[in-house]
Amino acid sequence: MSTKRIAVVAAGLSQPSSTRLLADRLAEATTRSLAELGDQVEVEVIELRDLAHDITDNLLTGFAGPALQAAIDSVTSADGVIAVTPVFTASYSGLFKSFFDVIDKDSLAGTPVLIAATAGTARHSMVLDFAIRPLFAYLRAVVVPLGVFAASEDWGSGDATSTTLPDRVARAAAQLADLVSGHTTRRDDPFAAVVPFEEQLRRLSADD
Repeated sequence: MSTKRIAVVAAGLSQPSSTRLLADRLAEATTRSLAELGDQVEVEVIELRDLAHDITDNLLTGFAGPALQAAIDSVTSADGVIAVTPVFTASYSGLFKSFFDVIDKDSLAGTPVLIAATAGTARHSMVLDFAIRPLFAYLRAVVVPLGVFAASEDWGSGDATSTTLPDRVARAAAQLADLVSGHTTRRDDPFAAVVPFEEQLRRLSADD
């Protein structure tokens, strides 16, 4: 039995957040689907609201602080990513976009990604296909065919659902699990070709 790592990126700003709630539902469903395929799962949730200042600093300076770097490493080394954003002005949130702006453009190539969004009205549901999907296509991720959109009417009282949302969550999670189960993320080590200083000295000594 293999262990798959799922990174969940939630860009909600409020607490509690429907964006985080949807992210948790997708993570739980993905875990169940992977278990059915014989895989163990490690899930790490990244709340972008906690990294807002670090993300801004990185955009201005080009350097990531420890907390942001840990989040970036978690996402870029994951076997699968669940990315959930609230809809602001008919598109993904600025915080969501800024986080993926500070990630190297090649670091998600080939990684399975499930996209999802939340908004107050179903009129914004097309944001999945005209904004979020193109973003991850540019990053060369493998985007799950079914994205999940949740409007206010999809939630009942508390965290209960009142529409077909559970079915959509389950189907999208199953698609992600199928991709993740047969995928292992391998990233090139940028320091793999670096010759240790002691080895450089030894070679210099041998040439003398």
